[in-house]
Amino acid sequence: MSRLLRLLVVLAGLGPVFAASFWPVQASAQQDVGAYNRALSAFNAGQFDTAAPLFAQLAEGDDADLKGKAEYYLAQTFAKKELPVAAFISYAAIVNAGPKHPSYLKAIEGLVDMQQLLDEQNLIPSILNQAYSDEVRDQWVTLPKEVLARINYLVGTAAQRRMRYEEARALLEAVPADSRVYAKARYLLGTVLADPRFPGRPGEAQTLDKEAINAFQTVLSTKEPQVELPETRELALLALGRVHYRRGEYADAVKAYEGVPRYARFWDQALFENGFARFQNEDFGGALGSLQALHAPQFEGAFQPESWILKSTVYYYSCLYDEVKTTLAAFDERYGPMAKQLEPFTGEDLPLVQAFNLVAAENRRLPRPVYLWIRNNERVREVLRTLSRVDAEKRAITEGPWRGTPLAAQTVASLEDVRGTLLQVGGTLAKNRLKEAADNLRTYSDQAEIIRVQTALDEKDLFSAGVDQKTLLTRQTLYRPKMPGEAWNYWRFQGEFWIDEIGYYQYTLKRGCPARAEK
Repeated sequence: MSRLLRLLVVLAGLGPVFAASFWPVQASAQQDVGAYNRALSAFNAGQFDTAAPLFAQLAEGDDADLKGKAEYYLAQTFAKKELPVAAFISYAAIVNAGPKHPSYLKAIEGLVDMQQLLDEQNLIPSILNQAYSDEVRDQWVTLPKEVLARINYLVGTAAQRRMRYEEARALLEAVPADSRVYAKARYLLGTVLADPRFPGRPGEAQTLDKEAINAFQTVLSTKEPQVELPETRELALLALGRVHYRRGEYADAVKAYEGVPRYARFWDQALFENGFARFQNEDFGGALGSLQALHAPQFEGAFQPESWILKSTVYYYSCLYDEVKTTLAAFDERYGPMAKQLEPFTGEDLPLVQAFNLVAAENRRLPRPVYLWIRNNERVREVLRTLSRVDAEKRAITEGPWRGTPLAAQTVASLEDVRGTLLQVGGTLAKNRLKEAADNLRTYSDQAEIIRVQTALDEKDLFSAGVDQKTLLTRQTLYRPKMPGEAWNYWRFQGEFWIDEIGYYQYTLKRGCPARAEK
């Protein structure tokens, strides 16, 4: 078993690479010295196909100094050959060897570079987290500023996933404002501070919430160019809305949710949560408007079972009992069959690889909304992306100039090790999401039944009290909703969903509840 695989089992555009320079060596075997010099000369000349097999052979030698340098240059060669997964494997093996390895710090830099290139958020952060300790901290602070910033962000991510919140906070706060991962670090810092499980939160809730809001606002005001910035801003808006919602600041929550751009990746989630915020803000028409958009044909693939429960709740609070029944019937029709479809895939005995294969490619055994919901998970997407890269590198190696060499065989075997680990990671993620989907359907089905029963009881009470609800509703007049401004036009919805109108719906509601007698 390779050193990298042992580590992974425990852990359960090309970025900048380092310029090569000649490192004088003293080896006991003149032959090895000559081989190293030939390999290094080929590397410096850009003859990577020649250099790699020589470095690989030297990396298996007995001379520790020569072996260490060859291991590093082999990783460098893979990076130059645009084989970032193979390079990451080699860098990780050096990092796993520990700080006494002659190329340890440079391998840390290389590993961070490959993480940036691959955008790999599962294995490399875990490797860096495993390596990060008091023993190496003083060495790591000598790394280039941006490399150290990325390490703090990645290790902070690993700490947050393991619910080590104080550690995550310290690491994320250490990311400087001029780093390209600053916005992502601020977003993650905000989620850490806002987490109900953060130590000491009951007594410091106000302070922590304020710090979390400031962190999210910082993301929204960040200007530097970042590939990840648009989606990070969307996530920050969602998180900001959640903090305001939890604090009972519903108008501010609505403002945050409505800041998520229309048809952005997280817009459906923003519409759903905005419906809750508007409902709590006693804007029932606005809540139904958000849900009207979410239930448009354009969101046919969205997995949002709770949205129908919210819709029926809005109608229930307005005593519109026929609409409650219609909404719950629509919920049963859409999500009832999904619950049955998921039953074969939610047992504890489901193998991880089989669970991952359910979402690796579309298949009709899973309900499409559930399949898309799982595929949209960022960590699942990262596993799929890295697996695709692994397969591409295997083809490049087996069909390229190293075909049939020991280097090709060893590298492909290492890639297979990583592939197997990724399948386990992806399978765990997929299995957890499948269970979560089934649990959600079961929970909301139970809630639907509660609303259904309570509706029947309330109807009975109205009948017993002699309330003629139909007459009550007939006497009421529906008015157009208030216009947001002079530049807005009103168009009555007539059952057609126009793409430029979705997201701007506003209901006006009658109220079927009899007025309470004043005491």
